[in-house]
Amino acid sequence: MRLIPIYSWTRGVRNFNKRNSRFSKQPWAQGIILLACVAVAMLLANLPGTRDLYHSFLATDLGFSVKTPSGRGFMFPRDMTVLNFVNDILMVIFFFSVGLEIRREMDHGELSTPKKAILPVIAAFGGVLFPAVIYTVINHGTYASSGWGIPTATDIAFSIGILSMLGKRVPLSLKVFLATLAVADDLIAILVVAIFYGGSINLLLLGIAFLVILLVVLINRLGEKRPSFYLFHAILVWILFYYAGIHSTMCGVVMAFLIPMKPRYNRAYYYRKRDQYRRRLSEYDLIEEAGDFPNGPQRHCLRNLSHISKYCIGMTDRMEHMLSPWVTFLIMPLFALANAGVTISDPAYFNIFQFSPVEGSVSLGIFLGLVLGKPVGITLASFIAIKTGVGAMPSRATWKMLFAVACLGGIGFTMSIFVDTLSFSDQLPEVTARLRDMGKIAVLLGSLVAGVVGAFLISLVSRLENKATSLS
Repeated sequence: MRLIPIYSWTRGVRNFNKRNSRFSKQPWAQGIILLACVAVAMLLANLPGTRDLYHSFLATDLGFSVKTPSGRGFMFPRDMTVLNFVNDILMVIFFFSVGLEIRREMDHGELSTPKKAILPVIAAFGGVLFPAVIYTVINHGTYASSGWGIPTATDIAFSIGILSMLGKRVPLSLKVFLATLAVADDLIAILVVAIFYGGSINLLLLGIAFLVILLVVLINRLGEKRPSFYLFHAILVWILFYYAGIHSTMCGVVMAFLIPMKPRYNRAYYYRKRDQYRRRLSEYDLIEEAGDFPNGPQRHCLRNLSHISKYCIGMTDRMEHMLSPWVTFLIMPLFALANAGVTISDPAYFNIFQFSPVEGSVSLGIFLGLVLGKPVGITLASFIAIKTGVGAMPSRATWKMLFAVACLGGIGFTMSIFVDTLSFSDQLPEVTARLRDMGKIAVLLGSLVAGVVGAFLISLVSRLENKATSLS
């Protein structure tokens, strides 16, 4: 009698695992999880029973005391709270994953040739320039002026997820266009963070970091393929960047471009070994103690063949495949939980039209940058590139549909919130905290409006174009 509940329970677990596997493979899954984490973070930061606990937990010091031979002590890493752990360590892995993706696209993807890359790359620059100009015009000469980089980013997870949910309403060429634009946008955002949002630079430590990087480049050229070698130097470069004043997440991007792409074993070697072990597997079937497949000698052959198969794939591809679920379903949700929790101490945070001659309007600059600057910049830059013959209109695309897709470029979210956490550091602490909180609210509102407007326009344009086609 007791076997029936146990069977039902195990069957339920299997069904749950199957549904969970299907859900995790959906392109919109990350967006759903991030939205849920944003909602949880906002609740934790504003409910009376959890507000103080939430902020005190994020401010918990994770550094440990280190004493020098002279007896002097210091904390390592310095200023390493739970929040900084997420932003300065876990986000290194995120940027490393982004760097691997950019490198793959530059090597044999949509950024591999000028002809493929030129239109979305030009569009990406337009989508960065226009929001920055709108924000600067609004906030020039105020405390908020340094936040111009916040509305320049496009969140690839949300934008591609919405496109996937819209299905065949969008031509495949425009899906590729937006994905490539988002990758180029990430690269520009990385450069913006590295150049404009670092701290005061320690040139000595920065010089040592570059020497370590040159060493890695040299040994890479000599054929080093062991992941442990690159992991050790990645940690070393992270420490040097962290203490040099360069934002340590840049370490992830730099190391992603130093990982060897060429696999350890080539095609000829794999085929030769595969045939050799296939013959051995057949021969070992004839030994007296063979038993069930695989027997002992056959397991040895299969393990060797598995090792060879693994290292026929380049380290960059293996790492990208390995890190993808961790970045998607752990690091990014933790980032949202740690950074999206804004305590709404003043309802004016939601008033995007509020303006102060001293503090400016970080909310209006971000909101208009994402909702207006992004689609206009992307569309206008694409128009100039196509009309001058530098680029070509994506196949089966129209200007109306391109503008509708460009609206999804205004979904800033992850990168915009990340830049917001680095902005306004030159102001008084209370001013910095207020501007950053207002910036996060504006990013969430702007991204939401951009996503809704983009999805609506895509559906509307698709319906009108299908109706025009049927009438003709």
